[in-house]
Amino acid sequence: MWGMGGWTGSDDEESARALDRAVALGCNFFDTAWVYGDGKSEKLLGAARRRHSDATMILATKIPPKNMKWPAKAEYPARDAYPADHIREYTEKSLENLGTDAIDLQQFHVWSDAWAGDKDWQRAVEDLKREKLVRAFGISVNRREPTNILRALETGLIDSVQVVYNVFDQAPEDDLFPYCEAHNIAIIARVPFDEGSLTGTVTSDSTWPQGDWRNTYFSRENLPPTLERVDRLKPLVPDGMDLPELALRFILEHPAVGTTIPGMRRPRHVERNLAASDGVRLPPRLHDALKRHRWDRSPTPSP
Repeated sequence: MWGMGGWTGSDDEESARALDRAVALGCNFFDTAWVYGDGKSEKLLGAARRRHSDATMILATKIPPKNMKWPAKAEYPARDAYPADHIREYTEKSLENLGTDAIDLQQFHVWSDAWAGDKDWQRAVEDLKREKLVRAFGISVNRREPTNILRALETGLIDSVQVVYNVFDQAPEDDLFPYCEAHNIAIIARVPFDEGSLTGTVTSDSTWPQGDWRNTYFSRENLPPTLERVDRLKPLVPDGMDLPELALRFILEHPAVGTTIPGMRRPRHVERNLAASDGVRLPPRLHDALKRHRWDRSPTPSP
């Protein structure tokens, strides 16, 4: 729901229609964050929950770091990012925005495993769970740093990991996924379309408004090699399928992945993306071919 929080071109009425359509089609996991419009995205989700009070809607949100620095770095002290009072303050803000008595999944929006041993955040997580204000707690890890969380997982306090995983970014399969499978920790695969490149709609002439995150992600240095890799991928798309559907099916086939969270601001996106959840598997040879498109890149700042 990042895009619903105030991206250029977002429309609250259209966002509401997309949420309504998602519920109607059986979508039950909704990922937002306080920082997505300073609570706006959470309020849109809360309103949808009130409209569909009988539906199963798992509400997941995130606490911004107190220092508001993305990505997290080891040199930032834990107390500057997630002191206990900050964790509670933003959990209470999210509870109010969502209009609920308990958050199904609260998450740290950034993380450095240098903070794993800090007792302050650990006590805060334990307290929120004990008070039943939060049912489960997770961490969203830095882009392309999938192992920068393993020490935190050893505390036993973390129930889920949100990590960038897609046809290009397959590194989480090496160490993170096996650990999570062995310890019953959920995986939320984010950025399934590589910020849009895996939709096949990004071109060398693509532009975005000033301040849009994609201007950084698809910089002059990054865009050409990305488009070259997308072009090499396109011949693998089977008849009757498009590239976004192929990208989603690849992700959902991994047994460690519980869900993936493509942005769906418009009802037509909802309908197309949810169709990939029918359980139909890709042919083994196609899946193996997609594995060869792994692209290990250096970490990139991201929210």
